[in-house]
Amino acid sequence: MNEMQKNHIATVTILVKERETHAGKVNEILSKHGNGIISRLGVNLGRAGVQNYSGLITVVIEGTSADIKALTDELDGLYGIVAVASILD
Repeated sequence: MNEMQKNHIATVTILVKERETHAGKVNEILSKHGNGIISRLGVNLGRAGVQNYSGLITVVIEGTSADIKALTDELDGLYGIVAVASILD
């Protein structure tokens, strides 16, 4: 089995600029990749006074490097969204 086929555990951290505007599309993408998602945590940053971003989502996902990259790239390609993956194993 090569490295691209091996399953990994990763986190994907997602910053959302305007939660009300982007929540639907972000949730659609997460649902599309839902078979690999182990856990999801959402935080309302507006209450914390963080400038420029209103939401933060952290997702724990299991999948190949390609699966993790596909999710991250799809989210990061949206206007107003920043997504960064960190493969843990």
